[in-house]
Amino acid sequence: MKAHILAGKGICVTKPSSAAIDETEEPAEALGWQAQKSASTRTQIIEAAIKCFIECGYSRTTTTLIAEKAGLSRGAMLHHFPSKLAVVRAAVEYLHAKRLRAFRKAVTKPSADNDHVRQSVEAYWCHVRHPMFVAFFELAVAARTDKELARILRPAQEAFEREWYQAAVEIFPEWEGRGEKFDLALDLSRYVLEGMAISFLTHKETERDKRVIAYLDEKIRELAGLPSRPARGGR
Repeated sequence: MKAHILAGKGICVTKPSSAAIDETEEPAEALGWQAQKSASTRTQIIEAAIKCFIECGYSRTTTTLIAEKAGLSRGAMLHHFPSKLAVVRAAVEYLHAKRLRAFRKAVTKPSADNDHVRQSVEAYWCHVRHPMFVAFFELAVAARTDKELARILRPAQEAFEREWYQAAVEIFPEWEGRGEKFDLALDLSRYVLEGMAISFLTHKETERDKRVIAYLDEKIRELAGLPSRPARGGR
């Protein structure tokens, strides 16, 4: 089956973790004090870069701006990342690691009504409205005309989608035997919710948006062979 981003899972509110970008395989306790300090500083720089992407845009982000946002001298930042692209590469890996962790967490936590479809749609809707997704979207748009950025982002995104799809297969065994419908459910959710989130850059959420989400929920249930949700009063 094709590898797609799984709609319905993603980031809600999670704090960045230095473990997401720790390039060593040693446990934290096995690292010396200096190594731990270095890893912490790297995380600080990466988080600052992501804030710059969100607040200033990719094209206006410079190593000087990242250093200022991180509260470091430019020289200290360049000691860890010798160029803007080096920071970007680490930031992409960091964003992807956070999204994968949040994906698993959002869809495996207990649900009061045990409604996996509703939980999945709501979780991904939460994800695409989170600043971390805005950062990823900013990079994706910039990569359209920036070849150096594209060389970093595209292979990283392909690897991410393979991991995310495999995780979806493991987490949703109820879709076994529905390969094409599973792919369609993922694509439908992704394109509808991401498109709505992008439109919110220029307008606010309305009752019409809620109806679209309810319709998406219903279509996914049809693909999964599940009964419709009971109609709510006033809908």
